[in-house]
Amino acid sequence: MTERMSSVDVAFLHRESRTAPQHVGGLAVFTAPPHGFDYDRLVRLLEERISLAPRYRQKVRPVPAHLAHPMWVDDPNFDITYHVRRSALPRPGTDEQLLEFCSRIQSRLLDRSRPLWEMYLVEGLAGGRIAIVTKTHEAMVDEDAGIDLAQVILDAAPAPRRTVEAIWMPGPEPTSVDLLRDALAGVVRRPTLLVDTARATARDVGSTLARATSLAGGVTSLAGGLASAGKAVLRRPQASPLHAELGEQRRLAIARTRLADYRSVRDAFGGTVNDVALAVVSGALRGWLLSRAQPLRPATSVRALVPVSVTGANADTRDGRPGPVRPLLVDLPVGEPDPVLRLAQLRYAMASHKASGRAVGADALVALSGFAPPTLHALGARAAGGLTRRMFSLVVTNVPGPQVPLYAAGARMDEMFPILPLAPGHAVSIALTSYDGGVYFGINGDRDAMRDVGLIAEMIEESLAELVTAAGGQAAPPAAATRSSRARHPSAAPSRSHRIHPSDPV
Repeated sequence: MTERMSSVDVAFLHRESRTAPQHVGGLAVFTAPPHGFDYDRLVRLLEERISLAPRYRQKVRPVPAHLAHPMWVDDPNFDITYHVRRSALPRPGTDEQLLEFCSRIQSRLLDRSRPLWEMYLVEGLAGGRIAIVTKTHEAMVDEDAGIDLAQVILDAAPAPRRTVEAIWMPGPEPTSVDLLRDALAGVVRRPTLLVDTARATARDVGSTLARATSLAGGVTSLAGGLASAGKAVLRRPQASPLHAELGEQRRLAIARTRLADYRSVRDAFGGTVNDVALAVVSGALRGWLLSRAQPLRPATSVRALVPVSVTGANADTRDGRPGPVRPLLVDLPVGEPDPVLRLAQLRYAMASHKASGRAVGADALVALSGFAPPTLHALGARAAGGLTRRMFSLVVTNVPGPQVPLYAAGARMDEMFPILPLAPGHAVSIALTSYDGGVYFGINGDRDAMRDVGLIAEMIEESLAELVTAAGGQAAPPAAATRSSRARHPSAAPSRSHRIHPSDPV
């Protein structure tokens, strides 16, 4: 089977560099079943179900002379054991060791000569737990048929659903002559194809202006209400430690919170859980910026790109699905010291999007089998790809996940942390996913520019606690699985990276 790559997919291939990998990652932690869970079991599970995601057995074949977009072709030498790898942490198997391993994995580019994904089974975690680390190139995820391998291997019950491995025979790989002949035939049928291809394969892809125009009605300014899209494009973000020249290495941090806390704040002050999550991120960034001795005035804000799924007449809905994931620019009120006022400002900012009738509810997203959290995070990262870095300072994705436990061959998934790639010039990205009563944050930062990335994770938990206290409550303890795991394994380190003193070099 062969298929021509879309212009958007090609853009991610050309935008990628050693300092800006274009893959979306994930970190999931499991409790092994009584009968155990090992590498062979994971490989067998994937072999049985990978036919549900046929793109994962395809590779990219460029067209000679770049006369047309590259092709997706079946990899005749597909070797699942190359893509699924096994590793182990040294004792005691702490979160810090796991995050360091994951950081190094996420920093590496994927092999362009093979299907663009990798999965790692990590053993040796404290308490006999295991982790699965994934990375998938953004070019592999599209809005029509996007599916992630995490969706394929997970079940709603400990007993795996019955699947039968389909007999797979790779299609014949086209030769360079075949690719050239097909490209020339396309040029004959459509003479403008060469011009379109040249434009699409330019390094920065000239879609920025079109994307900026599409933001009209979706760009919010907390200082002066709803702003025009034109002003948002022209206004250059202020100098900030959130902007940096990226190196090749990354540094990760995670935060664990409880969904019940977000709901209690929402019930007390109104809005949505997403509004509360953005307020939590705003408070965390405020604390982090203050630790960097950044001057903050009451009107100081940080512009975030918050991808949202839209529907309606302008969204090209399909079969009842929400339409494409589109970028929404929101100014996070990091200068406001009152957490309740921060939330009120964000409620007002997000209300304009909801009032447009184009917003898709969380329940609708969760109900869509083809739109599981890993896919939506990838689509969110893609939504940011066509915008110039001058327009925003970081990407924040918030994807609702299932509120029931999921299993992989009997192993219960306890936690799931999404990992977004960094946009060029951006020092950090923040992704969060709700799952089984918890809300899990993955913070990805440049290794040199964000030596204190763990402080943002700490500030997330403190910012949420601040809002819960203001709502008259008390922050809930960590998720049940995490709590029991720590009780059994007191040697396990806390989830946050070590705190960096504000005077430390950055």
